Amino acid sequence: MHDVAVLALHGVIAFDLTIPCETFGRLSLPDGYRVRVCGEGPEVRSAAFTIRAPWTLAEAAAADTVVVAGVEDPSLPVPDLAIEVVRTAAARGARVASICTGAFVLAAAGLLDGRRATTHWRAAQLLAARYPAVTVDANVLFVDEGSVLTSAGASAGLDLCLHMVRCDHGQAVAADAARLAVAPLDRAGGQAQFIRQDRPRADTSLAPLLDWMAENLARDFTVAEIAQRSGMTVRTFNRRFREQTGTSPIQWLLDARVRRAQELLETTRQSVEAIAAATGFEAPASFRARFRRTVGVSPAGYRQAFAGGRNEDAPAKSS
Repeated sequence: MHDVAVLALHGVIAFDLTIPCETFGRLSLPDGYRVRVCGEGPEVRSAAFTIRAPWTLAEAAAADTVVVAGVEDPSLPVPDLAIEVVRTAAARGARVASICTGAFVLAAAGLLDGRRATTHWRAAQLLAARYPAVTVDANVLFVDEGSVLTSAGASAGLDLCLHMVRCDHGQAVAADAARLAVAPLDRAGGQAQFIRQDRPRADTSLAPLLDWMAENLARDFTVAEIAQRSGMTVRTFNRRFREQTGTSPIQWLLDARVRRAQELLETTRQSVEAIAAATGFEAPASFRARFRRTVGVSPAGYRQAFAGGRNEDAPAKSS
């Protein structure tokens, strides 16, 4: 049997904890999985309830696969024993994986140094800042670095666990596991399709300008025109814009246009051509290309996933 230890730390996200338990535990195979929940204490606190963990963290070090479930507040210090357990398991040759903010445990143990990794998109910036030796990719559902794997938040943990089943037992068994979970074995796109661009902070000097840009996405801007509106030279404006937003004016505009297009795809029956025009793209082809590059799926695929299967080119209803 393949022993899977699922680490439950205080503040554990219950959904993250149950995903590996259900994915690995439901499979009936002669050489299948034995799942053990290993808690930071005999009782582990989650947001909604308390969990009684049958095994301790120390017992996880001997498992074949160690999965670290995410916690609600990744800014809190990582417990020393959790760091020791994942280091010991990895040194033995065990496979070590994380779901959501569980990546902070792997990073604290040094297992992600020099590697590519992911976590929930809301925690990605914190992970990158705290562990600069880690290459954080916030756009993917999971990252497989061989013996060390990380996933984004929530349902991306299921994608990761199904991937590990496929690596262990092949496509057919993984497909059975997906059917048991009533989930697709492979999902199109990555985290990017779920990320929402933050509104500009009210205390930044460019906030009124950013609001104006967001309200006029259909206009054909040039950086010189925007800089003139802000009362700055182009050089000063570009520098100030990057300082306050972390990106260039053109990239900010493109991202804002795609995010607005996402909203329209979710909430209206406008055609792709109409949405392209409404969000400032010169042609539907350029819109489709930019949308796929940013979100990871086509506009039609996005609408199918997030708008109840509305047809991409259905005419808009008159009100």
